[in-house]
Amino acid sequence: MTKTFDFVVVGAGSGGCTVAGRLSEDPATTVALLDAGGKNDNWVVTTPGALVLMVAGKINNWAFNTVPQSGLNGRVGYQPRGKGLGGSSAINAMVYIRGHRADYDHWAALGNTGWSFADVLPYFKRAEDNADFDGEYHGKDGPLPVNRLRSDNPIQQVFLQAAQEAQFRLREDFNAEDHEGLGIYQVTQRNGERWSAARAYVHPYIGRRANLRVETFAHATRILFEGNRAVGVEYRQGKEIKQLRARREVVVAAGAFQSPHLLMLSGVGDAEALGKHGIESRHHLPGVGRNLQDHPDFIFGYLSDDPNFASISLKRLPQIVRAIRQYRRQRRGPMTSNFAECGGFLKTRPDLAVPDIQLHFGMALADDHGRKRHRHPGFSCHVCLLRPKSRGSVSLAGPDPMRPPLIDPNFLGEADDLEQMLAAFKTTRRLMVTPALRTLQKKDMFTADVRTDDDIRAVLRERVDTVYHPVGTCKMGVNDALAVVDPKLRVHGLEGLRVVDASIMPTLIGGNTNAPTIMIGEKAVDMIRAEH
Repeated sequence: MTKTFDFVVVGAGSGGCTVAGRLSEDPATTVALLDAGGKNDNWVVTTPGALVLMVAGKINNWAFNTVPQSGLNGRVGYQPRGKGLGGSSAINAMVYIRGHRADYDHWAALGNTGWSFADVLPYFKRAEDNADFDGEYHGKDGPLPVNRLRSDNPIQQVFLQAAQEAQFRLREDFNAEDHEGLGIYQVTQRNGERWSAARAYVHPYIGRRANLRVETFAHATRILFEGNRAVGVEYRQGKEIKQLRARREVVVAAGAFQSPHLLMLSGVGDAEALGKHGIESRHHLPGVGRNLQDHPDFIFGYLSDDPNFASISLKRLPQIVRAIRQYRRQRRGPMTSNFAECGGFLKTRPDLAVPDIQLHFGMALADDHGRKRHRHPGFSCHVCLLRPKSRGSVSLAGPDPMRPPLIDPNFLGEADDLEQMLAAFKTTRRLMVTPALRTLQKKDMFTADVRTDDDIRAVLRERVDTVYHPVGTCKMGVNDALAVVDPKLRVHGLEGLRVVDASIMPTLIGGNTNAPTIMIGEKAVDMIRAEH
């Protein structure tokens, strides 16, 4: 088998799958795609309800931990990240959100030409096959299916009633002109099944496109260089160390944690920091691993007697069996649930130009990312801060490429973030105390004794963690000391090396990050084709 390709793509997440799938559409272009995980084409991935098996454990999941967080009373946080084809799109809650147009216009205002909302909208539409909405904001024939949920859960209507009781506006389409309001999310599913980026862009072509080679269980260990040009990738597969060469480019798409990690292992990063681990500096680029941003998230949780909420217990076993049978027959019902079925975007102050918080209303009690199980059914409501001021970092734990990076989101590191989360808590509690939701609550699990502002601050520091949207560690920018890539996503100062994933976002977008990362992949492909 050939070991030289036009493009070698490292990481088969939302960005990497999009790039590899699109580039290999040209039979004259050869592409190799590497991922440290497996194929991810089994029922655990395709069944939406099985996400609980992955997020809370190590199935298809790197299951990273953070360093102790000073803003969270020294707690160690948890960072699930998808492992295998599809990356985090194979284990996430499938919510299809693009973010606010102002987010992208801000990127362009920072000097990133070609990244305004008007510039990126065509790539969102190119990717999308939306079954419910059309018009100027939606695509109908892309590889990524976007649909309404098929869970048929009547709690959705209770949520909408509560939103009206709290005097929040209702929103049907969160990806049009505006997205303020609460409603029911669309998801990346088709016929009740999860549709990861791999299922959209790669799985249909494995073994069918002679120009596409997909290597699984292939852990990239370093980028190979000749002078200042990237020429290939070294990886570990089983007990063997192997290499693939790239005639044109190496595309790093390993995600917000592992893309900077791979660059640093390859000698690209802050020279002094690399030297402390005995790594020779190939190219001094101090921004690698800096600028980490993530949405700090707090969860309201309640026990409930309503049978429409999920739980795992012997008492609920007959109900679970019925749900599995319904899923097999109809691809409908509870097994199609993404759990975070409802939510939306709110302003904590009416004078804000754009919503500053997002809610995810879950059909089960979420406690410590599902790692603490409760036999009694319940429900949750996440609230996250969309544009935090805190900045964290990803750094090396040592020169061993098999050792995970050190992850420091620096949650609530800035005093303003704590105060904004205080406002977010109060805004969300308006929804939680509505008559519609009060009738569902048997026991308040986390906030029963929270009354004063100081009480709120204390419980925030005790319970805030990620809502799984890390970005920014290979920042896109010009005339910026911390920029890692230029607006064409080429690594500054090097040739034949590009980064295409959420790590290139200069600032965190106001929403879920899967759809934007696929958009980044679509746009990158056009830029790559234009150059080559």
